[in-house]
Amino acid sequence: MAHRIAIASDHAAVDLKAALADYLREKGHDVSDLGPPSTDSVDYPLYGYKLADVIASGEADYGVALCGSGIGISIAINRSPACRCALVSEPLSATFARSHNDANVIAMGARLIGPEMAKACLDAFFSTDFAGDRHQRRVDQLSNPSFAKDQA
Repeated sequence: MAHRIAIASDHAAVDLKAALADYLREKGHDVSDLGPPSTDSVDYPLYGYKLADVIASGEADYGVALCGSGIGISIAINRSPACRCALVSEPLSATFARSHNDANVIAMGARLIGPEMAKACLDAFFSTDFAGDRHQRRVDQLSNPSFAKDQA
């Protein structure tokens, strides 16, 4: 199934971003590259917020976020209640991110993961459906902290 996917990075992950965007296009997905266009130094929060806005607006179904470690950009993206961004480093965590957390953004660290492992993570992420059931309640709580506090 083809998805609308937005991809963004910081300067440390520009090369990995280009490789993964090409890979996703080869798989038949509609990919929007949100930048940056070069390895000139940029601030990862700006690109994380840009990606989060595209997900929140519905312009893309899923996002791929990359920075040196994957940590900073994932923190920025998770500031948006519309996003559930999971930092992953291997296919099993990518699978759980989708099946248990209904993650709509996957984050990876370009300095920590090679292109082939990153592709394997994308394959796992995009081939896994959300399991629903008991996990739905928890996903609802992620998007509505005040509701979650009332349940505790």
